[in-house]
Amino acid sequence: MFKDRAKPEPFSGKDLGCRRGGRLVFAGLNFRLDPGGALVLRGANGSGKTTLLRLMAGLSQPTAGKLAWGDSDVEDAELHATRLRYVSHLDAIKPAQTVAENLAFWRALWRRDADNNSVGGALTAMGLSHLADYPARHLSAGQRHRLALARVVAAPAPLWLLDEPGNALDEQSLNALSQIISDHRANGGMVVVASHGAAFVSDAQVLDLGKFAVAHPTHWSDEL
Repeated sequence: MFKDRAKPEPFSGKDLGCRRGGRLVFAGLNFRLDPGGALVLRGANGSGKTTLLRLMAGLSQPTAGKLAWGDSDVEDAELHATRLRYVSHLDAIKPAQTVAENLAFWRALWRRDADNNSVGGALTAMGLSHLADYPARHLSAGQRHRLALARVVAAPAPLWLLDEPGNALDEQSLNALSQIISDHRANGGMVVVASHGAAFVSDAQVLDLGKFAVAHPTHWSDEL
């Protein structure tokens, strides 16, 4: 399921600190996620949930501390990218392409191959099979979000980093999301979810970023 060089290993962070826009957002943050585990990030807007996800994804660097994969520090950004799938607030959907074409693009980008079975399975998992040939520009907000989430099923990797994945999803779609997360974890995969409420993730650790906040004279409410 996973590529050999991206097999599940414990993923951890020690004494992490990070700045955003010159401001120290959090410091002294620690976590450890074992294969099959889930971590839910909680905190007020501006507490650094998205910042931490981007740091975990290798898209930004900590100002203090280290990330580790197994017994090795995360230093090779290209190698680390093969271990994870990051789904942010932005859906990055090409409106001129069909639903299936969008998903096939991400499969080819992340796994360097074309696998129609994987694409079809991902569409089924997120309840989008009936829209496979539908132009993406006509999708509703919820459908676009489900398509973005379907990428992690179409191109498996051990670590999923999901930023507010429950947004714009109805009850049926939340159940589908819960199932794909459960299946991923059953195969040794790990998931980190930034969310104000994550009932769709069972038996998860909770990391409250407010406990690692650094006091400042002014408060920035936007989470970039």
